[in-house]
Amino acid sequence: MATALRTRSLLQSNQRFTSLSRASLRFASTGSKPLTLKERLAELIPSQIDQVVKQIRADHGKKSFGPVLVDQLYGGMRGLPALIWDGSVLDAEEGIRFRGKSIPECQALLPKAPGGSEPLPEGLFWLLLTGEVPTQEQVRALSRDWAARAAIPEFVEEILDRCPPTLHPMSQFSLAVTALNHDSAFARAYQEGISKKEYWQPTFDDAMDLIAKLPNIAGRIYRNVFGDGKVPAIDLEKDYSHNLAALLGFGDNEAFVELLRLYITIHSDHEGGNVSAHTGKLVGSALSDPFLSFGASLNGLAGPLHGLANQEVLIWLRKMQSKIGENASDDAVKEYVWSTLKAGQVVPGYGHAVLRKTDPRYTAQREFALKHLPNDPLFKLVGQVYDIVPGILLEAGKAKNPWPNVDAHSGVLLTHYGLTEMQFYTVLFGVSRAFGVAAQLIWDRALGAPLERPKSYSSDAIQRMFKDKH
Repeated sequence: MATALRTRSLLQSNQRFTSLSRASLRFASTGSKPLTLKERLAELIPSQIDQVVKQIRADHGKKSFGPVLVDQLYGGMRGLPALIWDGSVLDAEEGIRFRGKSIPECQALLPKAPGGSEPLPEGLFWLLLTGEVPTQEQVRALSRDWAARAAIPEFVEEILDRCPPTLHPMSQFSLAVTALNHDSAFARAYQEGISKKEYWQPTFDDAMDLIAKLPNIAGRIYRNVFGDGKVPAIDLEKDYSHNLAALLGFGDNEAFVELLRLYITIHSDHEGGNVSAHTGKLVGSALSDPFLSFGASLNGLAGPLHGLANQEVLIWLRKMQSKIGENASDDAVKEYVWSTLKAGQVVPGYGHAVLRKTDPRYTAQREFALKHLPNDPLFKLVGQVYDIVPGILLEAGKAKNPWPNVDAHSGVLLTHYGLTEMQFYTVLFGVSRAFGVAAQLIWDRALGAPLERPKSYSSDAIQRMFKDKH
């Protein structure tokens, strides 16, 4: 009950911010030239500081937000309310909402590419920053801005070209992103003595450069490790996802481009408690620039318990397929699932730390597959597993949430279109996650978020604290 009340309160805060955004829109420039994202953000920041953050602290700052259990300290701080993350809230029953909007709502409301049906990630980034749905014109301007910023320095190209192909793509990705710190607008402005009130502006510029350069970095890594090393140029007239697809060698496949638009959108943010998001916020709280902060995020995302999950799903599905064959019976699938559990292993892609229903991100990908690749054998197996696994997990008592998460589906879609190199999948996840981390870093600097410094305790201190207490 307490968790539900907290979640409802957070959603209401998101809705309150969105209402303020809409109200302030009436006072935006009425000239013929539309506001840029940075100009719109500059209008929103004062009201967010005065009418939301200061008011919430004045009204509720001394109120308890829930008890802390010793189990939470030993359990990875699971469920511990300890962060402000404005871009998204994860509800156990509804799933993720971006600024109060569900994934289906984002799919319906956000601008699309001409002839496309999936939301453009440019629109999602605008939504994460402002709480507003941008116009087609605003999104088009953002696409052009990112394309214009996309070039990476020659020394970063050389770093990537000198990496051995045996170095994991995520390690190369982290190296390149960290190296972009060389040209950080924030680091330069901080050294020159910029006012704290202006921190957000060079942070915004760095964040825009970061997001814009990721396709070139990812494309170069992919071509060096899995291709001929030749990277095509960014098309200044194409959207972000189209350019990323082209850099990977899939730009001629419009269905794959549409998949990337959906993929980046749904992977962009997942509240602040996951490893990559929290790491970016934590490192950023030390006033490390967005390149250093997001480089740290990528190192967390590279871990097997975070970003590698979708390739583990794909490996498990392929092993199953090789053992029981294509178009296997439900009984054969059930037997294989039980053998996995009896071997002391988990069914990858099922269960979630927060969710207690089917992940809406899974559902969005399933709907995409039903539309574009309904007869793909691996997709059919994914659907069969979806019908079978939850019942088995409930019977076995193995999961509080027996339903699939986002990782249960994404690898199958990428494989269908020929992107079969599983080691690269986490890089795509990283490109996507930059949107949420960057948006929060901008707001953290705008709101003057302090250095994170939680209190830690030793095991001995815990024992002494509760000695002779019942």
